[in-house]
Amino acid sequence: MPNKIKLLFRHRSMEMGGVEKVMLSLLNNLDREKFDMTVLLNLNQGELRNEIPKHVRKIAVAKGKEDMSPQRLKQKAQLVMRRLALAYFRKNRNKEEAKLFNNEKFNVEIAMDWRDFEAVLSSPYHYSKKIGWFHSEIQVPKLQPVVPMILKSFPKFDHIVYCSQRTKDLMHKHYPNLNYPPESVIINAIPIEEIKKKSEENISDFTKSEVPVFIAVGRLHTRKGYHKLMDAHHKLLKDGFEHSVVIIGDGEELPNLLLQQKNLGIEETFILAGNKMNPYPYIKNADFFILPSESEAWPLVIAEALILKKPIIATKVGDIEMMIDDQKTGYLIDYKTEEIYAAMKEFITNKTLVEDIKKNLEPIENQFNNQKIFDAVEDIIINLAKK
Repeated sequence: MPNKIKLLFRHRSMEMGGVEKVMLSLLNNLDREKFDMTVLLNLNQGELRNEIPKHVRKIAVAKGKEDMSPQRLKQKAQLVMRRLALAYFRKNRNKEEAKLFNNEKFNVEIAMDWRDFEAVLSSPYHYSKKIGWFHSEIQVPKLQPVVPMILKSFPKFDHIVYCSQRTKDLMHKHYPNLNYPPESVIINAIPIEEIKKKSEENISDFTKSEVPVFIAVGRLHTRKGYHKLMDAHHKLLKDGFEHSVVIIGDGEELPNLLLQQKNLGIEETFILAGNKMNPYPYIKNADFFILPSESEAWPLVIAEALILKKPIIATKVGDIEMMIDDQKTGYLIDYKTEEIYAAMKEFITNKTLVEDIKKNLEPIENQFNNQKIFDAVEDIIINLAKK
Protein backbone atom coordinates (compact mmCIF):
# COMPACT_ATOMS: atom_id res chain seq x y z
CA MET A 1 0.00 0.00 0.00
CA PRO A 2 1.46 3.39 -1.00
CA ASN A 3 0.20 5.15 2.12
CA LYS A 4 2.00 2.90 4.58
CA ILE A 5 4.43 4.62 6.95
CA LYS A 6 7.93 3.48 6.07
CA LEU A 7 9.91 2.52 9.18
CA LEU A 8 13.65 1.88 9.34
CA PHE A 9 15.02 0.13 12.42
CA ARG A 10 18.79 0.44 12.80
CA HIS A 11 20.70 -1.99 15.00
CA ARG A 12 24.17 -3.52 15.25
CA SER A 13 23.39 -7.25 15.16
CA MET A 14 21.06 -9.91 16.54
CA GLU A 15 22.91 -11.55 19.41
CA MET A 16 20.60 -12.95 22.08
CA GLY A 17 19.57 -10.08 24.34
CA GLY A 18 16.72 -8.05 25.78
CA VAL A 19 17.00 -5.19 23.26
CA GLU A 20 16.86 -7.63 20.35
CA LYS A 21 13.78 -9.32 21.84
CA VAL A 22 12.06 -5.93 22.22
CA MET A 23 12.75 -5.13 18.57
CA LEU A 24 11.44 -8.53 17.47
CA SER A 25 8.25 -8.02 19.46
CA LEU A 26 7.69 -4.69 17.67
CA LEU A 27 8.42 -6.19 14.26
CA ASN A 28 5.98 -9.03 14.92
CA ASN A 29 3.17 -6.94 16.37
CA LEU A 30 3.12 -3.48 14.79
CA ASP A 31 0.25 -3.33 12.30
CA ARG A 32 1.66 -4.40 8.93
CA GLU A 33 -1.29 -2.69 7.21
CA LYS A 34 -0.06 0.63 8.59
CA PHE A 35 3.72 0.17 8.49
CA ASP A 36 6.25 -0.96 5.90
CA MET A 37 9.18 -2.13 8.05
CA THR A 38 12.87 -2.52 7.25
CA VAL A 39 15.73 -3.55 9.56
CA LEU A 40 19.25 -2.39 8.74
CA LEU A 41 21.89 -4.38 10.63
CA ASN A 42 25.58 -3.53 10.68
CA LEU A 43 26.29 -7.27 10.94
CA ASN A 44 24.13 -10.19 9.88
CA GLN A 45 25.17 -11.89 13.10
CA GLY A 46 23.70 -13.46 16.23
CA GLU A 47 21.42 -16.23 17.39
CA LEU A 48 18.31 -14.19 16.55
CA ARG A 49 19.29 -13.12 13.05
CA ASN A 50 16.81 -15.51 11.43
CA GLU A 51 13.99 -14.58 13.82
CA ILE A 52 13.11 -11.35 12.00
CA PRO A 53 9.62 -11.99 10.56
CA LYS A 54 9.19 -12.66 6.85
CA HIS A 55 7.09 -9.55 6.20
CA VAL A 56 9.99 -7.34 7.42
CA ARG A 57 12.83 -6.64 5.00
CA LYS A 58 16.26 -7.29 6.51
CA ILE A 59 19.40 -5.71 5.05
CA ALA A 60 22.89 -6.19 6.50
CA VAL A 61 25.97 -4.12 5.75
CA ALA A 62 28.41 -6.96 6.50
CA LYS A 63 28.47 -10.72 7.05
CA GLY A 64 28.26 -12.26 10.48
CA LYS A 65 30.84 -14.58 12.02
CA GLU A 66 28.47 -17.44 11.27
CA ASP A 67 29.17 -16.94 7.55
CA MET A 68 32.95 -16.82 7.88
CA SER A 69 35.58 -19.51 7.54
CA PRO A 70 36.07 -21.87 10.51
CA GLN A 71 39.83 -21.68 9.87
CA ARG A 72 41.30 -19.31 12.46
CA LEU A 73 43.74 -17.39 10.24
CA LYS A 74 41.28 -17.04 7.39
CA GLN A 75 38.56 -15.83 9.77
CA LYS A 76 40.97 -13.31 11.28
CA ALA A 77 41.61 -11.89 7.80
CA GLN A 78 37.87 -11.81 7.12
CA LEU A 79 37.27 -9.88 10.35
CA VAL A 80 39.89 -7.31 9.38
CA MET A 81 38.25 -6.88 5.99
CA ARG A 82 34.87 -6.54 7.67
CA ARG A 83 36.10 -3.77 9.97
CA LEU A 84 37.47 -1.90 6.96
CA ALA A 85 34.21 -2.35 5.07
CA LEU A 86 32.17 -1.03 8.02
CA ALA A 87 34.49 1.96 8.41
CA TYR A 88 34.13 2.74 4.70
CA PHE A 89 30.34 2.42 4.98
CA ARG A 90 30.18 4.85 7.92
CA LYS A 91 32.39 7.37 6.12
CA ASN A 92 30.35 7.14 2.92
CA ARG A 93 26.94 6.47 4.45
CA ASN A 94 24.91 8.66 2.05
CA LYS A 95 26.27 7.03 -1.09
CA GLU A 96 26.27 3.48 0.33
CA GLU A 97 22.72 3.66 1.68
CA ALA A 98 21.46 5.11 -1.59
CA LYS A 99 22.82 1.96 -3.24
CA LEU A 100 21.46 -0.36 -0.54
CA PHE A 101 17.95 1.07 -0.68
CA ASN A 102 17.88 2.16 -4.33
CA ASN A 103 17.25 5.77 -3.19
CA GLU A 104 14.18 4.73 -1.17
CA LYS A 105 12.89 7.17 1.46
CA PHE A 106 11.82 6.50 5.06
CA ASN A 107 9.31 8.38 7.22
CA VAL A 108 10.58 7.30 10.65
CA GLU A 109 13.90 5.85 11.83
CA ILE A 110 14.28 4.00 15.10
CA ALA A 111 17.40 3.46 17.23
CA MET A 112 16.70 0.47 19.49
CA ASP A 113 19.59 1.22 21.86
CA TRP A 114 22.05 4.04 22.65
CA ARG A 115 24.62 2.17 20.53
CA ASP A 116 22.39 2.89 17.52
CA PHE A 117 22.00 6.62 18.22
CA GLU A 118 24.88 7.74 16.02
CA ALA A 119 23.68 5.70 13.04
CA VAL A 120 20.17 7.14 13.21
CA LEU A 121 21.22 10.72 13.87
CA SER A 122 23.80 10.69 11.06
CA SER A 123 21.27 9.18 8.67
CA PRO A 124 21.16 10.55 5.11
CA TYR A 125 17.37 10.93 5.52
CA HIS A 126 17.44 14.35 7.17
CA TYR A 127 13.67 14.79 6.84
CA SER A 128 12.79 11.51 8.61
CA LYS A 129 11.57 11.57 12.20
CA LYS A 130 13.97 9.97 14.67
CA ILE A 131 12.98 7.83 17.69
CA GLY A 132 15.52 6.66 20.27
CA TRP A 133 14.89 3.78 22.71
CA PHE A 134 16.78 4.07 25.99
CA HIS A 135 17.19 1.06 28.32
CA SER A 136 20.09 2.11 30.57
CA GLU A 137 20.44 3.64 34.03
CA ILE A 138 22.47 6.75 33.26
CA GLN A 139 24.47 6.79 36.51
CA VAL A 140 25.97 3.29 36.16
CA PRO A 141 29.80 3.60 36.32
CA LYS A 142 30.51 1.48 33.24
CA LEU A 143 28.23 3.69 31.12
CA GLN A 144 30.10 6.90 31.97
CA PRO A 145 32.55 6.85 29.00
CA VAL A 146 29.60 7.16 26.58
CA VAL A 147 27.41 9.51 28.65
CA PRO A 148 28.68 12.65 26.81
CA MET A 149 27.58 11.09 23.52
CA ILE A 150 24.18 10.15 24.98
CA LEU A 151 23.62 13.66 26.35
CA LYS A 152 24.58 15.19 23.02
CA SER A 153 22.23 12.83 21.17
CA PHE A 154 19.05 13.16 23.25
CA PRO A 155 17.98 16.66 22.11
CA LYS A 156 18.42 15.67 18.46
CA PHE A 157 15.71 13.01 18.58
CA ASP A 158 12.07 13.73 17.81
CA HIS A 159 10.99 11.31 20.53
CA ILE A 160 12.68 9.29 23.26
CA VAL A 161 11.16 6.05 24.56
CA TYR A 162 12.27 4.76 27.97
CA CYS A 163 11.54 1.13 28.77
CA SER A 164 11.09 1.89 32.47
CA GLN A 165 9.92 4.77 34.63
CA ARG A 166 13.06 4.53 36.74
CA THR A 167 15.27 4.94 33.65
CA LYS A 168 13.47 8.19 32.82
CA ASP A 169 13.48 9.43 36.42
CA LEU A 170 17.23 8.83 36.79
CA MET A 171 17.92 10.65 33.54
CA HIS A 172 16.01 13.72 34.69
CA LYS A 173 17.46 13.54 38.19
CA HIS A 174 21.09 13.54 37.00
CA TYR A 175 20.60 15.87 34.02
CA PRO A 176 17.62 18.11 34.83
CA ASN A 177 18.68 20.88 32.45
CA LEU A 178 19.05 18.78 29.33
CA ASN A 179 16.90 19.90 26.40
CA TYR A 180 14.69 16.80 26.32
CA PRO A 181 12.53 15.99 23.30
CA PRO A 182 9.01 14.58 23.80
CA GLU A 183 9.27 11.40 25.89
CA SER A 184 7.29 8.28 26.72
CA VAL A 185 7.70 5.34 29.08
CA ILE A 186 6.71 2.12 27.33
CA ILE A 187 7.52 -1.15 29.04
CA ASN A 188 8.50 -4.25 27.09
CA ALA A 189 5.78 -6.50 25.72
CA ILE A 190 5.56 -10.11 26.89
CA PRO A 191 4.58 -12.90 24.45
CA ILE A 192 2.77 -14.87 27.16
CA GLU A 193 1.40 -17.78 25.13
CA GLU A 194 4.65 -18.17 23.19
CA ILE A 195 6.65 -18.36 26.43
CA LYS A 196 4.36 -20.99 27.90
CA LYS A 197 4.35 -23.05 24.70
CA LYS A 198 8.13 -22.93 24.27
CA SER A 199 8.65 -23.89 27.92
CA GLU A 200 7.13 -27.31 27.15
CA GLU A 201 9.99 -28.24 24.79
CA ASN A 202 11.92 -31.34 25.84
CA ILE A 203 15.56 -30.68 26.72
CA SER A 204 18.16 -33.40 27.19
CA ASP A 205 20.91 -31.32 28.82
CA PHE A 206 18.95 -30.29 31.91
CA THR A 207 17.56 -32.98 34.17
CA LYS A 208 15.73 -32.59 37.45
CA SER A 209 18.24 -32.43 40.27
CA GLU A 210 18.06 -33.81 43.79
CA VAL A 211 19.28 -30.45 45.06
CA PRO A 212 17.63 -27.05 44.44
CA VAL A 213 18.62 -25.41 41.15
CA PHE A 214 18.86 -21.63 40.73
CA ILE A 215 18.85 -20.36 37.16
CA ALA A 216 19.89 -17.01 35.69
CA VAL A 217 19.52 -15.88 32.09
CA GLY A 218 21.40 -12.92 30.66
CA ARG A 219 24.46 -11.67 28.84
CA LEU A 220 27.74 -12.34 30.67
CA HIS A 221 28.64 -8.77 31.64
CA THR A 222 30.11 -7.41 34.87
CA ARG A 223 26.93 -5.43 35.66
CA LYS A 224 24.93 -8.68 35.73
CA GLY A 225 26.53 -9.58 39.06
CA TYR A 226 27.40 -13.19 38.27
CA HIS A 227 30.76 -12.84 40.03
CA LYS A 228 28.90 -11.96 43.25
CA LEU A 229 26.44 -14.80 42.66
CA MET A 230 29.38 -17.20 42.32
CA ASP A 231 30.89 -16.04 45.60
CA ALA A 232 27.52 -16.44 47.36
CA HIS A 233 27.10 -19.90 45.85
CA HIS A 234 30.57 -20.96 47.05
CA LYS A 235 29.89 -19.74 50.59
CA LEU A 236 26.53 -21.53 50.71
CA LEU A 237 28.21 -24.82 49.73
CA LYS A 238 30.90 -24.32 52.39
CA ASP A 239 28.13 -23.73 54.95
CA GLY A 240 26.41 -26.99 53.99
CA PHE A 241 23.53 -25.73 51.84
CA GLU A 242 23.57 -28.00 48.80
CA HIS A 243 22.29 -26.53 45.53
CA SER A 244 23.47 -25.70 42.02
CA VAL A 245 23.43 -22.63 39.80
CA VAL A 246 22.97 -22.57 36.03
CA ILE A 247 23.75 -19.46 33.97
CA ILE A 248 22.34 -19.26 30.43
CA GLY A 249 24.10 -16.64 28.33
CA ASP A 250 27.36 -15.67 26.72
CA GLY A 251 29.49 -12.55 26.63
CA GLU A 252 32.75 -10.79 27.31
CA GLU A 253 32.84 -11.71 31.00
CA LEU A 254 33.09 -15.46 30.29
CA PRO A 255 36.91 -15.77 30.66
CA ASN A 256 36.82 -14.01 34.06
CA LEU A 257 33.92 -16.15 35.27
CA LEU A 258 35.63 -19.36 34.11
CA LEU A 259 38.79 -18.38 36.01
CA GLN A 260 36.79 -17.55 39.15
CA GLN A 261 34.88 -20.82 38.81
CA LYS A 262 38.15 -22.78 38.56
CA ASN A 263 39.78 -20.94 41.49
CA LEU A 264 36.77 -21.71 43.70
CA GLY A 265 36.63 -25.33 42.53
CA ILE A 266 32.92 -25.21 41.70
CA GLU A 267 32.93 -26.37 38.07
CA GLU A 268 30.37 -29.10 38.87
CA THR A 269 27.87 -26.92 40.73
CA PHE A 270 28.08 -23.50 39.03
CA ILE A 271 27.29 -24.22 35.38
CA LEU A 272 28.03 -21.72 32.61
CA ALA A 273 25.73 -23.25 30.00
CA GLY A 274 26.15 -20.75 27.15
CA ASN A 275 23.37 -19.31 25.00
CA LYS A 276 20.16 -21.23 24.34
CA MET A 277 17.79 -20.28 21.54
CA ASN A 278 14.94 -21.34 23.80
CA PRO A 279 15.74 -20.64 27.48
CA TYR A 280 12.19 -21.21 28.72
CA PRO A 281 12.32 -24.99 29.40
CA TYR A 282 15.44 -24.38 31.48
CA ILE A 283 13.65 -21.72 33.53
CA LYS A 284 10.61 -23.95 33.91
CA ASN A 285 12.63 -26.95 35.06
CA ALA A 286 14.74 -25.03 37.58
CA ASP A 287 13.49 -24.48 41.12
CA PHE A 288 14.26 -20.77 41.38
CA PHE A 289 15.19 -17.82 39.17
CA ILE A 290 17.83 -15.30 40.24
CA LEU A 291 18.82 -11.92 38.83
CA PRO A 292 21.75 -10.38 40.78
CA SER A 293 22.28 -7.33 38.53
CA GLU A 294 23.94 -4.05 39.45
CA SER A 295 21.63 -2.24 37.03
CA GLU A 296 18.62 -2.99 34.82
CA ALA A 297 15.74 -1.03 33.33
CA TRP A 298 12.59 -3.13 32.90
CA PRO A 299 14.15 -6.58 32.53
CA LEU A 300 12.19 -8.73 30.13
CA VAL A 301 13.62 -11.87 31.68
CA ILE A 302 11.93 -11.10 35.02
CA ALA A 303 8.57 -10.92 33.27
CA GLU A 304 9.35 -14.20 31.50
CA ALA A 305 10.19 -15.92 34.80
CA LEU A 306 6.99 -14.52 36.35
CA ILE A 307 4.92 -15.92 33.46
CA LEU A 308 6.50 -19.33 34.16
CA LYS A 309 5.53 -18.87 37.85
CA LYS A 310 9.08 -19.26 39.09
CA PRO A 311 10.03 -17.89 42.55
CA ILE A 312 12.50 -15.07 41.87
CA ILE A 313 15.36 -13.45 43.76
CA ALA A 314 16.23 -10.08 42.21
CA THR A 315 18.12 -6.93 43.06
CA LYS A 316 16.14 -3.72 43.65
CA VAL A 317 17.25 -1.99 40.44
CA GLY A 318 15.38 -0.45 37.53
CA ASP A 319 11.63 -1.08 37.68
CA ILE A 320 11.96 -4.49 39.32
CA GLU A 321 10.20 -3.22 42.46
CA MET A 322 7.21 -2.42 40.22
CA MET A 323 7.29 -5.93 38.76
CA ILE A 324 7.77 -7.95 41.96
CA ASP A 325 5.95 -7.58 45.27
CA ASP A 326 8.67 -8.30 47.84
CA GLN A 327 8.20 -11.64 49.65
CA LYS A 328 4.82 -12.06 47.94
CA THR A 329 5.66 -12.68 44.28
CA GLY A 330 9.43 -12.74 44.72
CA TYR A 331 12.31 -11.76 47.00
CA LEU A 332 14.06 -8.40 46.57
CA ILE A 333 17.62 -7.65 47.69
CA ASP A 334 20.37 -5.06 47.39
CA TYR A 335 23.35 -5.60 45.10
CA LYS A 336 25.53 -7.22 47.78
CA THR A 337 27.07 -10.69 47.97
CA GLU A 338 25.85 -11.20 51.53
CA GLU A 339 22.26 -10.39 50.51
CA ILE A 340 22.43 -12.79 47.57
CA TYR A 341 23.69 -15.42 50.02
CA ALA A 342 20.92 -14.74 52.57
CA ALA A 343 18.14 -14.80 49.95
CA MET A 344 19.34 -18.05 48.38
CA LYS A 345 19.60 -19.62 51.84
CA GLU A 346 16.02 -18.48 52.55
CA PHE A 347 14.72 -20.14 49.37
CA ILE A 348 16.65 -23.34 50.11
CA THR A 349 15.43 -23.63 53.71
CA ASN A 350 12.07 -21.80 53.98
CA LYS A 351 9.55 -24.04 52.21
CA THR A 352 6.58 -22.05 53.53
CA LEU A 353 7.83 -18.81 51.96
CA VAL A 354 8.47 -20.54 48.62
CA GLU A 355 5.03 -22.15 48.55
CA ASP A 356 3.34 -18.83 49.42
CA ILE A 357 5.20 -17.12 46.55
CA LYS A 358 4.16 -19.87 44.12
CA LYS A 359 0.54 -19.47 45.18
CA ASN A 360 0.69 -15.69 44.72
CA LEU A 361 2.14 -16.17 41.22
CA GLU A 362 -0.91 -18.07 39.96
CA PRO A 363 -2.78 -14.96 38.62
CA ILE A 364 0.39 -13.05 37.62
CA GLU A 365 -0.45 -12.91 33.89
CA ASN A 366 -3.15 -10.34 34.63
CA GLN A 367 -0.54 -7.62 35.21
CA PHE A 368 0.62 -7.65 31.55
CA ASN A 369 -1.25 -5.82 28.75
CA ASN A 370 0.58 -6.20 25.45
CA GLN A 371 -1.95 -4.53 23.17
CA LYS A 372 -1.77 -1.33 25.19
CA ILE A 373 2.01 -1.32 24.65
CA PHE A 374 1.83 -1.77 20.86
CA ASP A 375 -0.96 0.80 20.57
CA ALA A 376 1.22 3.34 22.41
CA VAL A 377 4.17 2.73 20.06
CA GLU A 378 1.95 2.98 16.98
CA ASP A 379 0.49 6.29 18.21
CA ILE A 380 3.98 7.79 18.62
CA ILE A 381 5.05 6.71 15.13
CA ILE A 382 1.82 7.84 13.41
CA ASN A 383 1.84 11.25 15.13
CA LEU A 384 5.48 11.84 14.20
CA ALA A 385 4.91 10.78 10.60
CA LYS A 386 2.09 13.33 10.28
CA LYS A 387 4.33 16.25 11.28
